[in-house]
Amino acid sequence: MTTDQTSAQSIRYRWTVLVMLTLVYTFNFIDRQILVILQEPIKAELGLSDSQLGLLTGFSFALVYVTAGIPIAWLADRSNRRNIVVASLAFWSFMTAISGLVQNFGQLLAARLGVGVGEAGGSPPSHSMISDYFPPSSRGTALSFYSMGIYIGVLFGFAAGGWLAENFGWRNAFFVIGIPGILYALAVFWVVKEPKRGQYDVGGVPPKSSLSETLACLRGRPTFWWISVGCAFTAFVSYGNGNFMPSFLMRNHGMSLAEVGATLGLISGLSGAAGTFLGGYLADRLAAWDIRWYIWIPMLGGLSAMIPAYYTLLGDSTTLIIAAMIPSQILGALYLGPCIATCHNLVSPGMRAMASAILFFVLNIIGLGLGPLTVGILSDLFAGPFGTDNLRYAMVVTLTISLLGALFLWMGARGLKRDLEVNRRALSAAQTDA
Repeated sequence: MTTDQTSAQSIRYRWTVLVMLTLVYTFNFIDRQILVILQEPIKAELGLSDSQLGLLTGFSFALVYVTAGIPIAWLADRSNRRNIVVASLAFWSFMTAISGLVQNFGQLLAARLGVGVGEAGGSPPSHSMISDYFPPSSRGTALSFYSMGIYIGVLFGFAAGGWLAENFGWRNAFFVIGIPGILYALAVFWVVKEPKRGQYDVGGVPPKSSLSETLACLRGRPTFWWISVGCAFTAFVSYGNGNFMPSFLMRNHGMSLAEVGATLGLISGLSGAAGTFLGGYLADRLAAWDIRWYIWIPMLGGLSAMIPAYYTLLGDSTTLIIAAMIPSQILGALYLGPCIATCHNLVSPGMRAMASAILFFVLNIIGLGLGPLTVGILSDLFAGPFGTDNLRYAMVVTLTISLLGALFLWMGARGLKRDLEVNRRALSAAQTDA
């Protein structure tokens, strides 16, 4: 077999792995977001408040997700990452399926905590594997492609969940959504292989790094922390308002559960996926002129998304507010791939799973943990002064937090070149010592 044929097979296989890991992430978000589309019938049957819904879809899930994420990432930097992804997918899918059996808030909370534990083992090992399958010049595109799984999951979770709940009940929706993930875990185990660590990076195969060594490294990379907090406040708005958007459309615009599922599934899924891929694609190309485009694109996208997002919340015409969601979703989704790629480029290959876990710890504890909870609490507080518009104005207040996300990303861009050079020197020194 010629070198060209071997190279072509290698490229095809790396993209096969990327597609399969993206589908894992799709299952991650289908199982995570299914509760969002089902929260109105669940609220009615179990007698829940908006604050409890915010706790279920946000803080409680995020707390266990980020707590479990650190030790799982530590293990991923030392062992077979493929096996961790497979086991995690099977477990969270099982916990999603049994969510259909719950009888009260406590049981549903316990089931969602189980989903959170499982999903904690999905992204950090996958991020690390992708960065070992793709060279730095295309890492932003690859990680953005993977991150499209968020919005593909939203599409299927909303559309299928809404239709299933309206026709067969919300409990059966959990069963139908959860069981296929267990079967797909077997396919991932059969096809995906563990890649060689650091094969495209200076220094080759890296030493296994401890949590303390990773944290010591990141203390010398302030850009990493600015990016993490910038992503966190961007996600605060995305999760906070996104998790309550189905309820907003049903309460304030009179849409049915199936209509909301189909509408949000198509708009959020397709627009969000397009924006996510576009973010990494543009960053990889514009970075040839200035590496700071990896952060400028997420920053400018978040600021620009605010204009159509405000209209979505304050407009009266259902048709026009749905149309405004499209640019809002595209622009708001630009941030994740470039930011993950940049964080991986700031550390050694032996620290990438842990770096992803720390990034997601900050992102999810603030974004997923506090975003939906804040909207739920504000909605309950605004019920008196604003009546049926309580949720609308709670989401308007939350949207303003996008300004903080843009500010922190701008701070990160200021020191990016310096921190990348620090990391390059550290990798070169490690190679010389070896």
